[in-house]
Amino acid sequence: MPQRLPSSPPILPGLAYIRPLGSGGFADVFLYGQDMPRRDVAVKVLPSDVRDADLLRMFNAEADVLAHLSAHPSIVTVYQAGISADGRPYIVMEYCPGSLAQRFRVERMPLAEVLSIGVRMSGALESAHHAGLIHRDVKPSNILVTTFGAPVLADFGISSSLVRQGADEMMAMSVPWSAPEVVAEQTAGTVASEVWSLGATVYSLLAGHSPFERREKGQNSREQLRRRIARASYTDVARADVPAALQQVLAQSMSRNPSARHASALAFGEALQTVQVDMGLPATPLEVPAAEWAPAARTVDFADPTLRGPARSHIEREGSRKHRASSGVAGYARDEDTDISAPAPRTFHPLPWVLATATAVTTAAVVVAALYATGVLR
Repeated sequence: MPQRLPSSPPILPGLAYIRPLGSGGFADVFLYGQDMPRRDVAVKVLPSDVRDADLLRMFNAEADVLAHLSAHPSIVTVYQAGISADGRPYIVMEYCPGSLAQRFRVERMPLAEVLSIGVRMSGALESAHHAGLIHRDVKPSNILVTTFGAPVLADFGISSSLVRQGADEMMAMSVPWSAPEVVAEQTAGTVASEVWSLGATVYSLLAGHSPFERREKGQNSREQLRRRIARASYTDVARADVPAALQQVLAQSMSRNPSARHASALAFGEALQTVQVDMGLPATPLEVPAAEWAPAARTVDFADPTLRGPARSHIEREGSRKHRASSGVAGYARDEDTDISAPAPRTFHPLPWVLATATAVTTAAVVVAALYATGVLR
């Protein structure tokens, strides 16, 4: 897709634009401040001139996939989605101030940290696969870092269904981290190809470059990388602190034969945990769905190109409001404790009480005067 200029940030209810965060092939991401509750959020939005059905399908699918999976601690959280006043679909997500896009290229990442990231991403992918979904674009730049320093998997924009792939499935790949069968366009993505990409990502974080990338200038064109990946000849990570057991785990995950790889993302994560324990490191929790867990009843429709979600140009307000007799917590408590089936209270009329009080005072005065006249009171 040719390079394009970033679009302008949309006006969104309850959100105040702060600054741009980045632009991809078909969407822009902006930082906004949310008014209630107060927090920074990332808003991913399609450009105003996009009406391509494939891009709309991808955008809808990403929102729906994240709705299924974002409760996972290692998957970015989605808060809401909708259509802006100028007709642009958007997704409001957790703001993550960092990513691994360039960090692994400019610094030597600690082995213990890379192992932990690998286990966490294994849990995220296993959860997606358990829900019948596949990411299809696992790579360092799609691992974001939250404000608490935790890695989370993001960008499910080209995700797909594991069980409903067809001949017309759109091919999508990031070549340096794609499996041989994906590069050869034999499949749009499988669990086995996800294991490859996960292994290639861990390899990259350790090596400082993708597995089949060469240091020499002019040796890393897309076609050159495709040919090397097709041969899939594994080269050890050139780091003395990487144990042989980890080299073996990575070599298996990037086997040219899909059936020779780890059977699942879970199995790959367990292999990394074994390396951690052998090195005397604490095993990172491998967070996967419980046996009784099931995805939401509404499945992700990867063929939906419609504009979905609320479209508002302003925040609607109620025309009339119920006024409380008192403010504060006590007033709310009374409203919540009121029995709506109880009879209405009787209306208070002050006049009878005034007349009764005047009569009582007059009677008392007469009695006192009589007591003085008879000599009882002196």
